[in-house]
Amino acid sequence: MVEDPTSLSIGQVAERTGLSIHALRFYEQEGLFVNSVRRGAGGRRVYDQDDVDWLTVCIILRASGMPLTVLRRYTDLVREGGDNAEERLALMREHQERVTSQISRLTESLDLIKFKVGVYEDLVDQGDAAAEQCHGSSLT
Repeated sequence: MVEDPTSLSIGQVAERTGLSIHALRFYEQEGLFVNSVRRGAGGRRVYDQDDVDWLTVCIILRASGMPLTVLRRYTDLVREGGDNAEERLALMREHQERVTSQISRLTESLDLIKFKVGVYEDLVDQGDAAAEQCHGSSLT
């Protein structure tokens, strides 16, 4: 029996995506694959490049903070086909707003951190005398 060269094992997909085998099984159980995971000889999971590409989208969306429930809904919409583009657009716009807000909060945090780094760099450059003065400050 000749194996399909485009078929990928769960280990190969884990290696290509950076997801663990456990995570891949979890994604399957949660219905996060657009296409059903096929089974090959001996009942082993068989994937293809489309599965890897879809998982890459899922990984990016999860890394951006998309909740599993929203990712599952998005997957369902993709699975249903193109007649729901408006709903997909609304889902993505909502997520875009959440990510934009998160970036704003992180930028604000980074600005404070950069300021504190500058303060402490100055203190280190000035030596111990300046450090003693800093302990009384409410911004330490």
